[in-house]
Amino acid sequence: MTGPVRRLTSAASPALSGTTLDGVSTMISGLTAVRAGLLDYQAAWDEQRRLHESVVAGEQGDTVLLLEHPSVYTAGKRTEPWDRPTDGTPVVDVDRGGKITWHGPGQLVGYPIVRLPDPVDVVAYVRRTEQMLIDVCAEFGLTAGRIEGRSGVWVPEDDRGPARKVAAIGIRVARGVTLHGFAINCDCDLGFYDRIVPCGIRDAGVTSLTAELGRPVTVTDVLPVVERRLSTLVAVTE
Repeated sequence: MTGPVRRLTSAASPALSGTTLDGVSTMISGLTAVRAGLLDYQAAWDEQRRLHESVVAGEQGDTVLLLEHPSVYTAGKRTEPWDRPTDGTPVVDVDRGGKITWHGPGQLVGYPIVRLPDPVDVVAYVRRTEQMLIDVCAEFGLTAGRIEGRSGVWVPEDDRGPARKVAAIGIRVARGVTLHGFAINCDCDLGFYDRIVPCGIRDAGVTSLTAELGRPVTVTDVLPVVERRLSTLVAVTE
């Protein structure tokens, strides 16, 4: 997923039906997975909101954007002033849950725009998202899991150090349809996390598939594995 950073317009992406942001679309268990390449954060946010309106209105089915961002810090609604960079690095404030995090090259970001079944259960959706990412890690040989009281997917404490987050989750649900989503660190530069308190957590670290496995694991490697497991996001209804 490399190439020039793109900024979308409604003319360039009218409905993502048949033609996607870069011409690659896959239907998985009723979800449309769109490979959006390297995409400016604001452009992706605009596209999320456009898709959200379409899904809410019933004009389009559930869609998941899969992409990379140029380096950017985003701050959720619970971000504290002391979590932010102290060197003047710009931060984009967003309306998702959670605190501050980093997005950038070497990290696969997923934005599921999906309708949740009634009654809406946000916690269950977060757990499904975590399970999908745990299963992705397992496919590459990394044992990861949950930590009580903390969202995301973690490598447990071991002789290498304290618990380390390998995938982050931050979502919003409006009118029964999700926004924002997840990010899994593949082979990103972990130094970007040194400027912030990632997700507001001071007593744990951040890691990547590459760092944990001792071999290169790229976004290109992880992308098809995530696509195959997107069905985990869909609630099983009787």
